[in-house]
Amino acid sequence: MSARDFVLANTKLLAVPLVPEICLHLAEESLPIWEKSERELEASNIPPPYWAFAWAGGQALARYILDHASLVAGRHVLDLGSGSGLAAIAAAKARAATVAAAEIDALAVAAITLNAEANGVAVMTIERDLLAAAQGSAEVLLVGDLFYERALAERTLAYCEQAQARRVLVLVGDPQRSYFPRGRFEPLAEYSVPVTRELEDAEIKRTAVWRLA
Repeated sequence: MSARDFVLANTKLLAVPLVPEICLHLAEESLPIWEKSERELEASNIPPPYWAFAWAGGQALARYILDHASLVAGRHVLDLGSGSGLAAIAAAKARAATVAAAEIDALAVAAITLNAEANGVAVMTIERDLLAAAQGSAEVLLVGDLFYERALAERTLAYCEQAQARRVLVLVGDPQRSYFPRGRFEPLAEYSVPVTRELEDAEIKRTAVWRLA
């Protein structure tokens, strides 16, 4: 089964709770797709299917972008660790000049492509670890929910700081997960984001959009 077919077979096109202007191919339950992604694709080392859910940070970031479209309009945007492509799609809807969504998971890349098609926007996908690459030419960097593991959080923060040093606008959506460096960021907006208890510790997650202090 191809990655595209797997996404279509195991998700449903649903409106995002905080961003109903956008529909995504999402899993209705968490455990079944976790199991199927390993069994049906015959790969035990593929990343967890984070792309199949609208995480709190991505929802907040997408909402903020759509409500402040001038921040991305006419600019080149990179969505780092894009997952479902939610923030990237929001940037495209806000009339960014170009939007690139970076992911290391082939299933996520397939989901991003399908989600962009479903919303009638153009999003370029990049399937590689950009945290290990030289900085590109983006003018706006979007980061949603990437501070959940220590090593990843450290690498992400370093990438954000390098981008800011190049005068890139860095916007981060995060509900202050375990390794979010709160002292390095200042909040721009805060939202009550509907989420699922299968994945989170509450049905409503207080989540902010941040910029580097």
